[in-house]
Amino acid sequence: MSNDSIRRRYPDAPLVGVAAAVFDDAGRVLLVQRGRPPRAGSWGLPGGLLEVGERLVDGVQREVREECGVEIDVGAVAGVFEPITRDAAGRIEYHYVVIDFWARWVSGEAQAQDDAAAIAWVALDALDLYDLSPDSRRVVEQAHAMWVDAGCRND
Repeated sequence: MSNDSIRRRYPDAPLVGVAAAVFDDAGRVLLVQRGRPPRAGSWGLPGGLLEVGERLVDGVQREVREECGVEIDVGAVAGVFEPITRDAAGRIEYHYVVIDFWARWVSGEAQAQDDAAAIAWVALDALDLYDLSPDSRRVVEQAHAMWVDAGCRND
């Protein structure tokens, strides 16, 4: 079953997604502006739905490649994000379970592709300009600490 045939709105079950806080050598994180609902127009981490039979790491590499055109080296899980959105009647309109990883940029020039409306490499001290959700902000901060602990900082 392709992801195009999965009912995202009013799903039959929670949908599994993957995302990555990708850092370049300077420690900037790669953010994408969503081009589709839910959260169209908002900024967040590149990612999307896991495909049937796909491993988590393969899925996050594919999603970052499709949305941003870059290759990454995937680190450990940095957090789990469980966005659940209800409609005005209280019915579950969207329900995702997203596994967030930290990752290191390897190659490619980042460009908005697929369902990304825009992308940006953002220094951590400029994150407030992108109005990330509190959950995404926590993941970026946790992922950055993991990136530093892994010795990726290029001072």
